[in-house]
Amino acid sequence: MVSGSEGVSHDIERLYGNHHGWLLAWVNWRLGNAADAADLAHDAFVRLLTRPCHFDDARQARSYLRKMADGMCIDLWRRRNLEQAWLETLAAQPEPTASSAEQQAIVLEALGEIDAMLRELPPKVAHAFVMAVACEMTDQEVADILNVSSRMVRKYIAQAMLCCLKLEARLAPGQPDGPRGPRDAAACPSLP
Repeated sequence: MVSGSEGVSHDIERLYGNHHGWLLAWVNWRLGNAADAADLAHDAFVRLLTRPCHFDDARQARSYLRKMADGMCIDLWRRRNLEQAWLETLAAQPEPTASSAEQQAIVLEALGEIDAMLRELPPKVAHAFVMAVACEMTDQEVADILNVSSRMVRKYIAQAMLCCLKLEARLAPGQPDGPRGPRDAAACPSLP
C-alpha cells in the first residue's frame, strides 16, 4: 500500500523524468541563459512538490509547466529590472552615501515586496497610489487621468496605504512565523 505522500512523490518523479528535459529546453529558449534555465526548471518541479497537481495527459502537464515557468521567467525579469534600477540609482550616488551590501540586499528585498504588493492591488488602486505618492500628483490630476472622482482617488490611496501598513507590519522583526510573518492572502481587499 502506498501512502499519499509516496504517491505524490512517485507522480512528481515520473513527471520530472518525462518533462524536465523539455521544460529545461523551453526555458533556455525563453531566457537565452542555460544557468538561469536550469534554476527555473528545477524550481518549477520544487513548486510541484509543495503544491502537487494531477494531470490527465502529457499535453496538460506540459501546458501547466509552460505556464508556470513563463510566470517564473517574468518574475525573474522583474526582479532583475528592479535590481538594475537600484544599482543605477546607487551608482549615481556620491561615494560616501553608498550603501553596504547588506543594506542593498534589504532595499532590493523591500522593493520586491512593494512591487508584489502593487501587482496584487487592482490596477486603478496601484496607479493612483504611484501617481499620488511617487509622482506627487494632486488628487484631481490623478482623478483626471484615471477618469474617476477625486473622492475615489482618496479611497484608492487609502486602500494602498492600508496594504503598505500591513506589509510593513509583516516585515517587522519579531512577527509570528519568523521575521517576515505570515502572508495574509486577504491583506488587501479590492474596492467595489
